[in-house]
Amino acid sequence: MNSQLSFEVREAIVSVCGKIFWYKDPFRAFLISTCGVPTDLYDRYSDESKFKIARNILSDLDRMGDDGFLIERKIVTELCKLRNIPDDNVPDRKAAIEALRWLKKLAAEQKLVAEKEQSESEAKVNEARRRQLALAARAQRMEQLRSEFAAMSMATTVEEVQRRGYDLEELLAQLFEAHEINYRRPYRVKNEQIDGYFGYKGFDYLVEAKWRSSSPTESDLAALKRKVDKKLTSTRGLFFSMAGFRQEVVFEFTRGMSSNIILMDGSDLILILEGHVSLLDGLELKIQKAAQEGIIFFPLSQRFSM
Repeated sequence: MNSQLSFEVREAIVSVCGKIFWYKDPFRAFLISTCGVPTDLYDRYSDESKFKIARNILSDLDRMGDDGFLIERKIVTELCKLRNIPDDNVPDRKAAIEALRWLKKLAAEQKLVAEKEQSESEAKVNEARRRQLALAARAQRMEQLRSEFAAMSMATTVEEVQRRGYDLEELLAQLFEAHEINYRRPYRVKNEQIDGYFGYKGFDYLVEAKWRSSSPTESDLAALKRKVDKKLTSTRGLFFSMAGFRQEVVFEFTRGMSSNIILMDGSDLILILEGHVSLLDGLELKIQKAAQEGIIFFPLSQRFSM
């Protein structure tokens, strides 16, 4: 398979992408949802102009070989399917239409527009390859995270012990990203320190991560709840403690009041890192237990054995 577009077609794609979209949201949705561009590939250049985003994405797709060329063909095909400018806010509609017509002319001459059946078949093959590559990449990343966690657990010096709290925050970020969950690393909001944030199934989660010798107190749990309560009602909290949680502390914290946080400990993390349960399955189980039974700390070891 010829795995590279001609220079003319590449420049035509860049021109069209920059001219037929005004806002970036519909542009992003078109490339990711319609054309199959990997989310992380788009987000890598999301701060650039639309012209630069398109140019950089095409360059990266070129480096992916045949898999990338299938996505490039899909972009050309979907652009050529357009019968009108998809974004009514574009400032120069005439220039946008002319750019689209020129791309269609080039695509027809170079026979780049895939027939429907062929396009669907290629899309299925491409999706299967993408999943295989994603699984392989996740397995490799999990192996690296296991090694990093083992090194963190063997910390002996005062400096190493102090640093591993920050290392834990980074490990959690990479763990979530390995499972294709967008994760925001530690940040500050006014006088609040947030150890992490992620979105999952329509809810926003604030993360508190602790690697201390002692388990969290009731006031520690309440502090996270206060942060959560000040945000939108769709916000929840995930408190991660390597030292675990004392049963009496969890009992007192939940007695007579509703809770919008779930708890995860070091044993849970080990089960996930060693592959006995995926992060997604572990999160799902903990959320179900909290929502259905009011159990905010359900050790994964009770369901998944090592």
